[in-house]
Amino acid sequence: MKYWNVMKSGLAAAALACGLASSAQAAEFRLGLLTPPPHIWTKAAQSFADDLKKTSGGNHSVTVFPARQLGNEAQMLQQLQTGALDMAFLTVAEVSNRVPDLGAFYAPYLAKDISHAGRILRSEPAKDLLKTLPGKAGVVGLGYGMAGLRQIVSRVDVASAKDLSGLKLRITPFAPIFDFYEAIGAAPTPMPLPSVYDALANGQVDAIDMDAELIWVLKYYDHAKMIVQSDHMMFPMVALVSARVWKTMSKEDRAMIGKLMAKHVDGTIDSYIAKEADWLQKIQGTDRSFKKVGPDFFGDALSAWEAKWSKKAPSLAAIRKVAEETK
Repeated sequence: MKYWNVMKSGLAAAALACGLASSAQAAEFRLGLLTPPPHIWTKAAQSFADDLKKTSGGNHSVTVFPARQLGNEAQMLQQLQTGALDMAFLTVAEVSNRVPDLGAFYAPYLAKDISHAGRILRSEPAKDLLKTLPGKAGVVGLGYGMAGLRQIVSRVDVASAKDLSGLKLRITPFAPIFDFYEAIGAAPTPMPLPSVYDALANGQVDAIDMDAELIWVLKYYDHAKMIVQSDHMMFPMVALVSARVWKTMSKEDRAMIGKLMAKHVDGTIDSYIAKEADWLQKIQGTDRSFKKVGPDFFGDALSAWEAKWSKKAPSLAAIRKVAEETK
């Protein structure tokens, strides 16, 4: 009888342990990003959340926090590093502040058009850069997405790059784009996205660096005199999971989450390829002056940027080679 009681106790403990292990595998994840709810990135995040819940049989759920609800990108990256945040879709720009090698993606005119930008991001050398993120930034990179190519919206006429000299020009706060506009002679002014519309309206900034989607959807042209379609820089996004959280996942969950997240961020590339031309056509159809320019417009600023970033980002040569080979 004593032996049987011990056996029952052992079985009960084992069952309890199994139950705890089973419940520990279930997870409620939080995913942060800076874009507003209607944005392509936010929609991709929600689609990933829906897909993961369905594929895991309801075992896993993801709550998406758009529009900087969890802080700006620098704060979200810090939360990922500590494990306070599980997942995020962040601009590669923010991650490049910690891992300068990723700044190679912002080489001016690296991509000849939006489709070419997608091919660069889908290349093996681009994917190889993700492998460095756990050691250098405390995050696991599962794939790239992107926004459209960068354009310039100005409150004043811009006949040449010299007209940008001295202008306060809103940028995303990261080094590669700061160096680009500084080389032109502009006064690059970091500013969060929610502040941009009012800043243009009240003259806090003279111009902005922005993609066609937000120029059109958020009506940044309202307070502009001119839009310059320069297509001067690609703007990738990366899907991240906290390395601390990643370590707690089973091999099966890592495979499932990795596959689904990569699929949905990669889908944003196709969305921008499909929609970019239409946004630009709509912008051109407004009563604002519209000018399309190429690399010659920026003159010596391109070589100045290249000289600086070839030292900061050793991967630049490899990414340039990919760009040439994928044309």
